[in-house]
Amino acid sequence: MGNLPDPRGLGSGNPGATNVLRTGSKGAAIITLAGDVLKGLLPALLARTLEFNSPWLAAVAFAAFIGHLFPLYYRFRGGKGVATALGVTLGVHLLAGTLLICTWLLMAFLTRISSLSALISALVMPALIYWLTHSAWLGMTFLIISMLVIIRHRENISRILDGTESRLGNSR
Repeated sequence: MGNLPDPRGLGSGNPGATNVLRTGSKGAAIITLAGDVLKGLLPALLARTLEFNSPWLAAVAFAAFIGHLFPLYYRFRGGKGVATALGVTLGVHLLAGTLLICTWLLMAFLTRISSLSALISALVMPALIYWLTHSAWLGMTFLIISMLVIIRHRENISRILDGTESRLGNSR
């Protein structure tokens, strides 16, 4: 992958996979996406495997997610949390995570706007978790995660409303 430009100096200024894709390297974007998903998946999956009860599973999922948003090594300026939220969702409930992937893919196919796909998925996520787990702890935790993803996308929301948000396959 060689010497790629720092994605924090491109597009949204964010180190996430969509912005890394703007560097022109699909490989780097895939690695970034996988790493961000794994950051959420592994702790949540471990907690579920160890049969943590819902409050503790919710705490682990939230800690993994919040650690992505505010990493120490980037001076507390992390990504928007979409891939890590997907990872914790997959770790907490495989079907919920799979349905979230399907939601994102459908919206990306229909709109070609990654941020809108992420926002719609974030809106669906807490309902899926609550519906499939029947846990108020997990439902509320994923509602907070969803709200944080939406807040992190406020500039994207403005561009979507203005009709200036970039589409998948186009550079900004």
